[in-house]
Amino acid sequence: MTCEHDAWLDAAASASLLGVKRRTLYAYVSRGLVRSRPAPRGPGRRYARDDLERLATRSAARRGHGPVAAGALRWGDTVIARAVATLSAAGPLYRGIAATELASAGASFEDVAELLLTGRRGRWGLWTETTPGRRARLPAGPRQPLDGLVLRLGLQAIRDPQRFAGSVPARHAQARRLLRGLARAAGEGALHPTIAGTLAEAFGLRGTARERAAIDAALVLCADHELNASTFAARVASSAGADAYGAVAAGLATLGGTQHGGAVRRVAACCGGLRDAADVPRALRARLARGEELPGFGHPLYPEGDPRTPPLLERARALGRRRRDVRTALALVDAVALVGAGAPTLDIGLHALARALALPAGAGLVLFAVGRAAGWLAHAHEQRDQGYAIRPRARPPKGG
Repeated sequence: MTCEHDAWLDAAASASLLGVKRRTLYAYVSRGLVRSRPAPRGPGRRYARDDLERLATRSAARRGHGPVAAGALRWGDTVIARAVATLSAAGPLYRGIAATELASAGASFEDVAELLLTGRRGRWGLWTETTPGRRARLPAGPRQPLDGLVLRLGLQAIRDPQRFAGSVPARHAQARRLLRGLARAAGEGALHPTIAGTLAEAFGLRGTARERAAIDAALVLCADHELNASTFAARVASSAGADAYGAVAAGLATLGGTQHGGAVRRVAACCGGLRDAADVPRALRARLARGEELPGFGHPLYPEGDPRTPPLLERARALGRRRRDVRTALALVDAVALVGAGAPTLDIGLHALARALALPAGAGLVLFAVGRAAGWLAHAHEQRDQGYAIRPRARPPKGG
């Protein structure tokens, strides 16, 4: 959460952020482009950081920084100032707290979602419903893993009398309802008080404390990852004025792509083609010799390895040591490490944990989606508050 002293800057810092002289800053204030207020102590005034950053972004666009922006959109530099989550060598930081730290401390998904949405924790009462929610009634027929979530999202949007909530408290309350609804969409009849428990029931588990803790850890580790493709899509939708349901729909559509959350399914297909742990070295050598891509390994942002993955693999090892498919997945991680073909990513961690819990096919991607929806909502709210549309420009081809 932005601290008070960070949200309002003095004149020197404001002019420096904009790269202008103070008299230009004062002109922006007189034109209503930057809010100001008296300093809390002493003479002078303070200026709203959000307004300053918005102006700086527009100024950069007008100066024609196209090549810089184009590079930034390819695993490059920052293109949006001040996001809900940032990345570090320790993995994603949720408002300054490492996701891995939260997961290892046993934080619930509700606690972490509240942190992302509001900057606060420990407000469990806001997640408790006074009336039972509606059970999902989804059409029969073959589905992809995210189809149930997409259908439930649409139904929930239609039924929400406060769909276009405007106030901040109303938007936060809507986000809590939306996240509970997504968890229920994983299986009809699942109405546990917690989101992890709801998912456990939806997946057909007994819902033991150990199972719920594993699901909570997965949700927490998936909750946000800065400006990944699906989060960026959610922010673009929100910047265009879409409501919370529209922003989450944009995130879901993007997450299902094979180069994003859909990689969990590719990992499952790869591991499913292995007979057992003993078959892994031979199959890996053959795959690499054919020059085939190895899903689940090598993240561009984590050359030394994704910090979110070891906690998932450790839980998978503890929960599923007797399961052949878990031993096979873990053997693949070890074999790839030996040949230096890339560090494991979140995708294989989710696959291994899903198999350790004996979840149905596609459940790893569902965990990913429900967890990441908390980040989508927090980013959508932040983008709405920043008040500008995300609208890159196209550069014509040379000689065109």
